[in-house]
Amino acid sequence: MAALAERDVADTVEDADLLRAQAYTLLAQLLARPPSRALLDTIAELTGDGTPLGQAIDRLAERARATSEQKAEREFHALFIGVTRGELVPFASYYRTGFLNDRPLARLREDMQALGIERAPDVSEPEDHIAAICEIMAALISGSLGSPDLHQQKRFFNRHLLPWAGRFFADLEEAHGADLYRPAGTIGRLFLHIETDAFAMLAQAAEQEHREGTIHAP
Repeated sequence: MAALAERDVADTVEDADLLRAQAYTLLAQLLARPPSRALLDTIAELTGDGTPLGQAIDRLAERARATSEQKAEREFHALFIGVTRGELVPFASYYRTGFLNDRPLARLREDMQALGIERAPDVSEPEDHIAAICEIMAALISGSLGSPDLHQQKRFFNRHLLPWAGRFFADLEEAHGADLYRPAGTIGRLFLHIETDAFAMLAQAAEQEHREGTIHAP
């Protein structure tokens, strides 16, 4: 996914973290607004490997090649906007409490303020949109919000993605109106599973280090 790298990603970011940032950026770009022809063309050039995630990337690229910008816009509108509401409601508050603008949004705003992030003046929707949260994760990894810190990333992930985003992406995979977005749902679900496992390993390593330090302390 190197073609989707943000231009301001620091050169010091490790290759694995660069790929993580690009994955979050891809999801954010697809879910924030209807994809432009330029984004569809970029996605069409992606290639995966033999893993389930790689196969989903190949399916997304294939569908991007076969999708017009107008068709993608209609699909986006049906899935996420609708006449009164789209097939899916991509907000953390809704998934976690059943209501918009609820406590998950308040907690996210607190963390955004601590990170020095403000909602753009031309954005009217709540900040707990899945695309906005993925964008923040990409920025935390890339170094756009300061020196990358895995523990900070883990905390943000656990507070704002882990409790609900996997269910959202699974729903996107099964959505009646999803075509281009069906493999995007698969990518999101599988990628979050990888992130969850990686952060769990980080926690285990920290616990092991603490135990060893306690044992060896004089």
